Amino acid sequence: MELTEAHALLRPDPLPLEMGIERLPSGQLHVAARTDMHSCKGRMFEWWFTFGPLTREYSWWHPIDHVSSEWLDLEGGTVGSTHVVDERLGADEVLSLKIRFHDPAEIFGAAPLREARERGDVTAAICANIGLSADPPRDAEGRPLGARLIHTARDTPFGCVLRSNFWLGAGLPLSPAELEAEIPDEVGLGLMKHAYTEFHYLSRFLPSLYIAERRDEEAPPVLW
Repeated sequence: MELTEAHALLRPDPLPLEMGIERLPSGQLHVAARTDMHSCKGRMFEWWFTFGPLTREYSWWHPIDHVSSEWLDLEGGTVGSTHVVDERLGADEVLSLKIRFHDPAEIFGAAPLREARERGDVTAAICANIGLSADPPRDAEGRPLGARLIHTARDTPFGCVLRSNFWLGAGLPLSPAELEAEIPDEVGLGLMKHAYTEFHYLSRFLPSLYIAERRDEEAPPVLW
């Protein structure tokens, strides 16, 4: 799936690639991961990014791969903020990443995204540009270049199902052969494993954290 075909993520219908990797004609590597997040809802997933997990909470999210975390410009909400992290992507090497979040309507269009939310086909959408180094190249708007990510969630009776899609190499001025050499399949497979694992870890504690942190806005459930 090309990034320009990402509108397919607004529907719950099965996709040709729900979990795996594929090399695109441009040389970019598309990575897809699908995770069942039991007891979590889309609103909880979106809230997690506004919560702005720092290093302590970031290690809860993935106690093996996550090393450090800080945020820039989070005060106004997730859109426009930058997550600065050191992490492993399913391998031993620790990478420094810059993750700049933007409005999902830029990918999907405002009306299609609103309609998908109204149908209940999408209950969370998170989109970002990723720089694959501590000082990545940037576009004219200052967004890091190197990869793109889209998370979409849909609520289900058990919680929600999360689709995570990445386009590694997006925005880099490299030929298909150069991109394939720069970003081998092993990197994509490691990222797939990482994404699947981190969102399983997240699902174990996010509901309780959300309830506790949001108790003044949403009444906690009475369990006895």
